[in-house]
Amino acid sequence: MHDDRVLFEFLILEGAQAGLSWETILQKRENYRQAFAGFDPKKVARFSSRKLQSLMHDEGIVRNRLKIQSAKGNALAFLAVQKEFGSFDKYVWRFVGGKPIVLKGSRVPVKTPESDALSKDLLKRGFKFVGSTICYAYMQAVGMVNDHARDCFRR
Repeated sequence: MHDDRVLFEFLILEGAQAGLSWETILQKRENYRQAFAGFDPKKVARFSSRKLQSLMHDEGIVRNRLKIQSAKGNALAFLAVQKEFGSFDKYVWRFVGGKPIVLKGSRVPVKTPESDALSKDLLKRGFKFVGSTICYAYMQAVGMVNDHARDCFRR
C-alpha cells in the first residue's frame, strides 16, 4: 500500500481497534469514513473541539474520547511527517527497507523489532495509539508484512 490517504485511514482504524476486535471496526469502517472526512488528514487536522465533541455522540464509531482526540493529533503528526519526508509512504516503508517482510513459519508474532522501531519513532513524533502491537497490525494491514501461512490464498 503506497497511498498516503489509505495509510492514514489504516492508522486511524488501527488506533480505534485497540482493545477491540478488528471485525467491530470493519463493520464501522464506512461510518468512520464519513465521521473523519474521508480520512483526509488535512481536514481531520482542522477538526474543532466542537467537532471532536460531536463525534462522542456518533453511534457509528467507537465513542472513546482518547481515540477520537488522537485522530486529530495523529493527523497533525501525519502532516508533519509528510512535510519532512515528502510522503508518509516514504517515511513508513523505511522501517522494512522498502519491501514487505515475509515471515516464515507458522507462528504469527504480535510485534517485531520493526514494529518496535516504528512505534518508538511514531510516539517520538507525537502519534497516539501506536504501540508496537498496533504498529504490527498496521504493518500487516498495509502490506509491509506478509505473515500468511504458506497454504493461505493471500500469501
